[in-house]
Amino acid sequence: MNQFDPHVPDPDALAQPIGDPLGEILHLLKLTGTFYCQSRMSAPWGVSLPGFPDILSFAVITHGRCLMKVGQDDPFEVEKGDLVLMTSGAPVGFFSSEDNPLLTLEELPIRKVTELFETLEYGGGGAETGIMYGLVRIDHAASGMLMHLLPDVLKIDPWEEDAGSWLQATLQFIAKEARELRPGGETVITRLADVVVIEAIRRWLNSAPDANRGWLKAARDPQIGRTIVAIHRTPAAAWTVESLAEVAGMSRSAFAARFTGLVGVPAIQYLATWRMHLASERLVSTDQPISQIAAEIGYLSEPAFNKAFKRVFGAPPGKIRKNGVHSVSRRNLRN
Repeated sequence: MNQFDPHVPDPDALAQPIGDPLGEILHLLKLTGTFYCQSRMSAPWGVSLPGFPDILSFAVITHGRCLMKVGQDDPFEVEKGDLVLMTSGAPVGFFSSEDNPLLTLEELPIRKVTELFETLEYGGGGAETGIMYGLVRIDHAASGMLMHLLPDVLKIDPWEEDAGSWLQATLQFIAKEARELRPGGETVITRLADVVVIEAIRRWLNSAPDANRGWLKAARDPQIGRTIVAIHRTPAAAWTVESLAEVAGMSRSAFAARFTGLVGVPAIQYLATWRMHLASERLVSTDQPISQIAAEIGYLSEPAFNKAFKRVFGAPPGKIRKNGVHSVSRRNLRN
């Protein structure tokens, strides 16, 4: 149970300095269901990977160059050092030239190192390309909003930066670990790759023009951002438009209009949706009773919680808990 009265905002939490709401969200992001494949390809070659809805995939070109195709988009060239994030869940193709046939995973000589890490060496013996490919799920109540706003394909070239760039050095270290596969190498690779993915998202948030719209723009707003942080910190509080307006330092009417204008939904609707996403996380990651989860996000009545949950997800809490969240694994890749 939370240690605060669910009917009033937690004064200790709200007394903490409110910094950048996006910074708080990035700090809380966790990548789960991680799967990695380190490949060494020699021309001519081509590989086709299936798509996964609600899954973020990424590729790091550790050496050489190749062509990539995401979904139905035109192919584009990637080379050593490029980091590409793909958020749409679309199928992905890698190939040495456009006229190469793309083989599926079932047709390739993949070597399973662990349940979550594989290697692949394949091709005709020509020019080599190294690729580290990964699948991750962002585990945070804000992940849906964030994934919706991210571009389908996000390409970063850290090698253009200063020689001392930590991201460049991290990618180099990942490539070295992948080549040598020393004891503990899988753990090192997965942990560092998580950091790289979050850093790529952070760079997009800090630099892209599209990163200043909708919910992201609202989170950056000095007044509305404060209320978003307050909701995130104390979701079980009995928030009202009046109390949120007080946090923002605005009148009720001005706050209500500005919140809806920036976020796209009224503040109380945002609060309800946020609570339900927190609840869904707990349903699949803990064995807490549904009544306890309901109370911890501000619902003293389990039937009222069940009704609100079904309104957001289209299914009752018990069904979501039963189905759970499918982990990303080698088996998922092949089905």
